[in-house]
Amino acid sequence: MTSAAAIDFWTIAIGVLCNTSCALLGCYLVLRRMSLLGDAIAHAVLPGIVIAFIIFESRAPVPMFLGAMGIGVLTAFLTQTVHRFARVAQDTSMGVVFTSLFALGVVLISVVPGLTHVDLDPACVFEGSIEYEAFYVGEYFGVSMPRSVPMLAGVLLLNLLFIGVMWKELKLATFDPALATSLGFSSTFLFYALMAMVAGTTVASFWAVGSILVIAMLIVPGATAQLLTDRFGVMLILAVVIAIISSAGGYLIADRLDTSAAGMMAVVAGAQYFLAMIFAPRYGVLLRRLRHLALAVRIAGEDMLAELYRREERESVPAATLAAGDLRTAGGGDRVSRLALWLLKWRGHLESAADGFRLSESGRALATNLVRSHRLWESYLARHVGIPPDHLHEPAMRMEHFVTPEIEKELLEGLEDAGTDPHGAPIPDPNR
Repeated sequence: MTSAAAIDFWTIAIGVLCNTSCALLGCYLVLRRMSLLGDAIAHAVLPGIVIAFIIFESRAPVPMFLGAMGIGVLTAFLTQTVHRFARVAQDTSMGVVFTSLFALGVVLISVVPGLTHVDLDPACVFEGSIEYEAFYVGEYFGVSMPRSVPMLAGVLLLNLLFIGVMWKELKLATFDPALATSLGFSSTFLFYALMAMVAGTTVASFWAVGSILVIAMLIVPGATAQLLTDRFGVMLILAVVIAIISSAGGYLIADRLDTSAAGMMAVVAGAQYFLAMIFAPRYGVLLRRLRHLALAVRIAGEDMLAELYRREERESVPAATLAAGDLRTAGGGDRVSRLALWLLKWRGHLESAADGFRLSESGRALATNLVRSHRLWESYLARHVGIPPDHLHEPAMRMEHFVTPEIEKELLEGLEDAGTDPHGAPIPDPNR
């Protein structure tokens, strides 16, 4: 491995270790609707770092880690306290607490002698130096590696151990804190334990990647994974994958564009969220709108078929026809109805006639089931809900499109005589 390749490898490895640690804990923050609390802690730990340096006069990882964890827990406590006793919104309490603590940290850096000479300054905290971490090498377990790698690897292992040991408790407290408390688990303790881990992970990542990437990785991978799955275990795995892609992809793009690696990692994470927001199978904007369009087209087409069926009943003609314009009017008269009419012809549910279209055999079968569902609903609503006959048509029109065999069975069980609807119209039998 060449020197340049080694630098690339270790820089990506540092990003992966840091981003993965943040993504794992970030999933819990996202599900608890506390993403901004992660942001607050990431800013507020600065005075904890400064105080730890003042007390121990060292940048050693352990005192910095403990100082940050202490301030992180204090941030969460003060946020909850201000929210509860000052009766302000939680986002307001977060803003008050974290800006005050962060400002305190900046003031301490400015007034305490010696701090600016040990790389403990706001620029370091914001921007980080992931591009240069690979040059600060030490010997660990007989292997030459950047000094930040063992610390970040330790934090990742600690986070995995924390999640593994507290898996059921954390999961229960995340989704239903009241139930967790009723079962004997302390939701308060679990909350503050999680906040302490977030604070420790934040400070471990500060000098390597800076607060901007830490905040992004605490929120974005978990939020992206939430769009892609409803299963918590899968969400954690996807968040890790997203964090890894952000690390490798962000560094490679930044290297080519000669820009900030940490910033580009955050940008790649944001791009993944944007793609998930658009293309996610269930919650993506595009597929959700396509599902809505498909539903609208189906309903418009079914309304056209039902209108032809009722015309056959009114005229006692086995193959009544309607002009294309009248069919589109029955389906709503908009562009959706045009698409629905085209699909009905393409699927063979309508047959062309001299003066319009008529039902094919498959179209008549669908129309029969639809009109049957409509009239069963009218009968059920009249008998069990007491809706007057002149008010039955509209609710039945909305519900007829969603009758499954199970729902039809329940409707029939609630009706003694399913021969005619409240208007005296026969309820079609699909078997005849």
